[in-house]
Formats: sequence, C-alpha cells, structure tokens
Amino acid sequence: MLASLHEWSLAPKDAVALQTELAKRLELTDRLDTVRHIAGVDIGFEDGGETTRAAVVVLKWDPDTAPDLSVIEQVVHREPTRMPYIPGLLSFREIPAALGAFTKLTVQPELVMVDGQGIAHPRRLGVASHLGLWLDTPTIGIAKSRLIGCHTEVGEQRGDWVPLTVRGGEVIGAVLRSRAKVKPVYVSPGHRLSLETSLLWVLRCLGATKLPEPTRLADRLASRRGQRRD
Repeated sequence: MLASLHEWSLAPKDAVALQTELAKRLELTDRLDTVRHIAGVDIGFEDGGETTRAAVVVLKWDPDTAPDLSVIEQVVHREPTRMPYIPGLLSFREIPAALGAFTKLTVQPELVMVDGQGIAHPRRLGVASHLGLWLDTPTIGIAKSRLIGCHTEVGEQRGDWVPLTVRGGEVIGAVLRSRAKVKPVYVSPGHRLSLETSLLWVLRCLGATKLPEPTRLADRLASRRGQRRD
C-alpha cells in the first residue's frame, strides 16, 4: 500500500481535478503477479450515512476448486464518513474506510474485486480504480448498475457480454450476463489489468449467483450489521 497518494480533505472542485490527474496514472494493461489470494470489497454506510463500513474478504485462489474458494481472512472496518454524497465523487466517500480495512489484513491479496465501478466513470476513476492506485494492486470493478456509457443488447446466457462504450467508441467496460436470464453486471478494469483479463477473472470466480464469489461474500459479510467485526 502506498504511504499517501493524496489528502482526503478536499473541496469538490479540487476532488474532480484530482480525479482527472489520477486517472492518467492508471495502467490498463496486465501487470499481475501470480494470484494466490483474491479479495472482495464491499463498502456501505450506517447511521444515516455518518459511518462508512468497509468489508473485505480474502479467498485462497485454487483453480482446481474454483469458484468454491476457501475464506482465509475477513475484516469489517468502520470510521466516520469524510465526504457527503456527491455524484461522481463516491470514491472519496468510500475509500478511506476500505484502506482502513486493508491495513488490518495479515494476508495481502494479489487481485482485488470491488463492488463498484473501475474506469466506467465520467473521469475514468471509479472506486475500484482509485483503490487500485492506493493499494498499487490489480483491481476490477463489478457494478450492479450502469453509471455511464451505452451498449447493445446482451445475450441471455451466462458468459454473454457486450462492450460498454462512450462517445467516440471508447470501450470502458463490459456488460456481462453473469447468470442466465438475470440482469447483467457491469465489469470494468480498475488498475493494472486489461478488460479481457478482468472479464476472465470475474468468470473464473462466478458461482451460482450473479456476483463473483469475492464480492458476493464481502456483501454478505457487510450485511451482518449486528456483528461488530472490527
């Protein structure tokens, strides 16, 4: 993890400018070490938005048993929310708690899957991309809804996908049918990965539900609001 990528106490206009600069640092080609552990990240809010909650689950990657992967470690970290909700600046609201969760891990993953956008963002810096820069680790964004872009109709079978594009034909992600006849997910590279490799890893980690196992388990952990795991 980088010691400090930037300050968090920023005015919205300064945060927008910083996003534009940080997006230039993203690597959208594969620079991935041998994967032994994959983390899933889910970030949400409690206390009417006053508290940010980040859940991280680390799974041992074994291609012989995938997508049935062993949970090695899991952490929930809570801290006061630093920024109000502002469209397009969600990463400034969410990532501080995520970084707090990662500092508590004893096993550092080689790949991180985030419930949120990667480069499928107006300034190409969704939460998965922003987190990837902080961790200097390959990240993938898997979102349940579209933030920007357009696409053609995706096939109904599991594994069908179409490109997610913006004006000018730039491809910023993929619309993936992760479960037959169920609403698709939106996959986009975060950092240090290509779109093709991002899709490959999401497909490798798909179980019986529409979400890949790392983010599904992180979401499940995060929903245990009565259990203080921090």
